[in-house]
Amino acid sequence: MAIYAVGDVQGCLQPLQQLMEKLRFDPSSDQLWFTGDLVNRGPESLGVLRLVKSLGASAITVLGNHDLHLLAVAEGFSELKPLDTLDEILAAPDRDELMHWLRHRPLLHHNSEHNKTLVHAGLPPEWNLETAQRCASEVEVFLRSENYRDFFAHMYGNEPANWSEELTGYDRLRYITNALTRMRYCNANGALDMKSKMAPGKQPEGLQPWYAMPNRQNESLNILFGHWSTHGEQFIPGIYSLDTGCLWGGCLTALRVDGETYRTQVNCAQAQHP
Repeated sequence: MAIYAVGDVQGCLQPLQQLMEKLRFDPSSDQLWFTGDLVNRGPESLGVLRLVKSLGASAITVLGNHDLHLLAVAEGFSELKPLDTLDEILAAPDRDELMHWLRHRPLLHHNSEHNKTLVHAGLPPEWNLETAQRCASEVEVFLRSENYRDFFAHMYGNEPANWSEELTGYDRLRYITNALTRMRYCNANGALDMKSKMAPGKQPEGLQPWYAMPNRQNESLNILFGHWSTHGEQFIPGIYSLDTGCLWGGCLTALRVDGETYRTQVNCAQAQHP
């Protein structure tokens, strides 16, 4: 059995198929972990959703911000943006089945045997694993409840920017969602910065990547994440950045996460221009 973590696919079906072939992926014995953002901006989001769903227990995917955006659009709480490529999903005969499946995906996956934690964006510096799992579960329970549409009505927004256990209601759920699916940088006070997307080293003064914050509680979790195509393949112990810009003409990356870690990549045609 082999386990591979795969970076953001974002509707790039052919590179995903090529990567699976290169890995000699066998769904009867192997497993793929996806960092989220299965859909949007690429040309074949519907095909990607159908493929990953068809893998059943052989695929684990956490929710990314583009996946949540699709769900919000499908429920009528957001509008399509100029660069979105979600129309085919929204018009598909199996749309409702796909949306139900997507809505029931987790926001965090932790494997204790291999000590790996899979999220889309990252973990706030104040959270240890127990807090991260508990907070992710709060959003997951709401998304899977009968009142899930209320979540999308309150999901958007950048506030609150700071974590507190005293947060309640939709403010708490919004912070958790932003941290797990949108975060890249934090300021000196630990507040999430939602505007800066550049590579580390080029950010405005006073900002640090979430994983470089002082007193970080998640330094030993071996965190696998996507979301940050400009990040690059920097070697940082315990931090595995897997979004290598497939959508922008980079590569689609798979990281072997059971036993020895090594990367397998396929080149991707440019689907969008920055």
